[in-house]
Amino acid sequence: MERAGGHGSETVFRMQASPAQRAALDKITAELAAAAGPALPGTLTVRAYACGKQACRCHADPPALHGPYAEWTRKINGKTVTRRLTPAELADWQPLFDNAKKMRTLLAELQELTLAIIDPGPASKPR
Repeated sequence: MERAGGHGSETVFRMQASPAQRAALDKITAELAAAAGPALPGTLTVRAYACGKQACRCHADPPALHGPYAEWTRKINGKTVTRRLTPAELADWQPLFDNAKKMRTLLAELQELTLAIIDPGPASKPR
């Protein structure tokens, strides 16, 4: 790897990628570009709950839980916020959650590939 001009945050690294690594980089960046668009941050979970009423059906044996409910959890100003989604919101926003997940997966792949290019040694090598 060689450095090209500039200092500090303007330093650019020219990575010596193999042809296979270059092809993988090109594929991932093209997929990221195609996925670029509206995306919702956070986590979407769908789960069922037991309530606090001891005589409720959700405490029977076997329990008949309430739900399932879709919940969107994310951080806002450092605090975890959970919002229960209506079925209509879930239907409308599912593609946005799917897109965000796809971009996170592609970014993780890109980062792993970049690490392999700049440090091709064994993964167990101490740093």
